[in-house]
Amino acid sequence: MRLLLKNANRLLPNGKLQKCDVFIEDGVVKRIDVNLNEAADKIIECHQQLLIPGLIDVHIHLREPGGEHKETIKSGTLAAARGGFTTVCAMPNTNPVPDQVEVIQELERKIKSDAVVRVLPYVAITKGLQGEELVDIENLSKEGIFAFTDDGVGIQSADVMYRAMKKAASSGKAIVAHCEDNSIVYGGVVHDGNVSKRLNLPGIPSLSESVQIARDVLLAEATGCHYHVCHVSTKESVRVIRDAKRAGIHVTAEVSPHHLLLNENDIKDNDANFKMNPPLRSVKDQKALLEGILDGTIDFIATDHAPHTEEEKAVGMLDSPFGIVGLETAFSLLYTNLVKTEKVSLNQLVDWLTIKPAEVFQLPYGRLEEGKLADLTLINLDKTYKIHKDTFDSKGKNTPFHDWDVFGKPVLTIVEGKVVFEEELHG
Repeated sequence: MRLLLKNANRLLPNGKLQKCDVFIEDGVVKRIDVNLNEAADKIIECHQQLLIPGLIDVHIHLREPGGEHKETIKSGTLAAARGGFTTVCAMPNTNPVPDQVEVIQELERKIKSDAVVRVLPYVAITKGLQGEELVDIENLSKEGIFAFTDDGVGIQSADVMYRAMKKAASSGKAIVAHCEDNSIVYGGVVHDGNVSKRLNLPGIPSLSESVQIARDVLLAEATGCHYHVCHVSTKESVRVIRDAKRAGIHVTAEVSPHHLLLNENDIKDNDANFKMNPPLRSVKDQKALLEGILDGTIDFIATDHAPHTEEEKAVGMLDSPFGIVGLETAFSLLYTNLVKTEKVSLNQLVDWLTIKPAEVFQLPYGRLEEGKLADLTLINLDKTYKIHKDTFDSKGKNTPFHDWDVFGKPVLTIVEGKVVFEEELHG
């Protein structure tokens, strides 16, 4: 299959846009130049819209197997394609849990059959995500898995985490951690702060996150393991990670769009579409997260796309599950609220969603270059639209951003030279 993209704009390191054509053959970018006339099976006129590497999200939940009423591999990857993502990494809190070879092989067969973008599966650190007995890290590392995580629950035992890190380090795999000390969560459902007092809801202290990160960075130092922190949400966590990096410890971190764009004061009532774990924190925490990603303490952005049914979310903060969806709204929200407001540059945002996660996890994606895989996303930066949950391809409609007006819409997504999402393109 030969594909020719005409009259796109690519982003230069200096922030300027440069007109270009891109010729793709056999899933690879063969030429980037102007006025290309290579023979192609399909020609797409890009109308000088922004062409960037396909977005990468290392933290999503596809729910399949076992949670197909919330999301499937098919619906979740359709949502990813619509959002401009070409590579996503699926968390292992499914039923059954991918903690042994047979389950992983079956999951990979399902991915090959149903996924419309590239899916890299995580494997659990402990059997059944119970935090007790380690999986066979050495043998499972040979199965082409992405990394190890018990995401959704923090590993409570320092001994279990220490032994996991030693085995992961010797296998060349990362330990990816949801950091939460259960002994100081106190049944919380929102941040322990203004919102918990105002709505009379139990609060989750910031310390429950940062104290476990502090423990784990020391374990990572002792083992030489690559330790990656999921969805950082507190100023104390940012400080601990910053200090760990200065000490030369191999720690990396991500932040989610909702923690950059929202804080506890945005929760006006008992609306479970604002319930996620970690919760929306204080204004000071939100400010620290932006400072952290700007100075490199936090490496990149990941959505933590977590679909649930509307019925599950309708019961309110106390009894509903944690999590919101994010794949279909991430770029537009971040571009509108960070780039258009001049808090960050377009180059920085694109890097945090493409090359940075690829570099952290040594993935061969995230670049728009000759000879690289043709994972590409075209974005109409001038397109304004209203986010509406009923237009989502995801089964999950649980978003706090319903009815927000945004700029910057992904209009074309290409995975290895194959068009997997395309809106009507016009100038």
